[in-house]
Amino acid sequence: MLVIFHWRRDPNTYAIKVEFPRGAASPWTGGSYTGLPVTSPDGWAVDFAFRLRLELDTGLVRRSGRTIRDGYVLLDVHDDTDVWPAGFFISRVYLNALELSASPDDLERVHSILGSLPASVSPPLSEAGAWLARAGMDVTIPKQLIAEARLACWLQAYVDNARGEPFVGQAAASWEDKRRTIARLDLVHIQPGVPSGVRDALVRLVVCEVAEAGALRVVTAVDDPELQGLGFRPANGGGFALHTRSTEPPWDPAAGT
Repeated sequence: MLVIFHWRRDPNTYAIKVEFPRGAASPWTGGSYTGLPVTSPDGWAVDFAFRLRLELDTGLVRRSGRTIRDGYVLLDVHDDTDVWPAGFFISRVYLNALELSASPDDLERVHSILGSLPASVSPPLSEAGAWLARAGMDVTIPKQLIAEARLACWLQAYVDNARGEPFVGQAAASWEDKRRTIARLDLVHIQPGVPSGVRDALVRLVVCEVAEAGALRVVTAVDDPELQGLGFRPANGGGFALHTRSTEPPWDPAAGT
């Protein structure tokens, strides 16, 4: 059977193939999620729903292979690829002073908090990304976007070890319109000597973050021809653009979008 679903505010419709149950075995490997025998179709469905939710919360949409089928994105759960190169890790920048991360959902609260502060109070963001700055990266753009209540997401890349450092890259995106349907990739940077795959992973994850927050398009003025290998296409007036819906019609060069 096909299980068809939407994920967060992502504009795509997703599907996964699921084998029909052949008995009382739980869809959970090793037994029922509840610890009880699965003795009915309803029990099987409940267990499957819990398993699917767990897989989604741990990145199923981002890591699965994709094919387009009848207007929806069929996820290959067996094609479980790494979302960043081995030896590295990518996460959201944590805004220490506000105890929130630079993710689309948390940033809505950040902007609300900052907007309610009196003009005489300095925004509590002086330490935001300070560790990236100490690593030699410029954090001016994302911090300015926070102050303007436009930051959509801010990601950081670092070496995957016990210390979680050194930090080796960052990427940030902002909202281009009040309806938050268009996001702009404002910044993507990796340190010298870092594999280009880390930069590509930063870009892909920025697209995932803003798509899951409802963005229909991502535009950018970042001058990097390799963006075309990640789905971006030249846009009229310069720069690049990408549709977040995988089922969009093929790109029309005359339209430039």
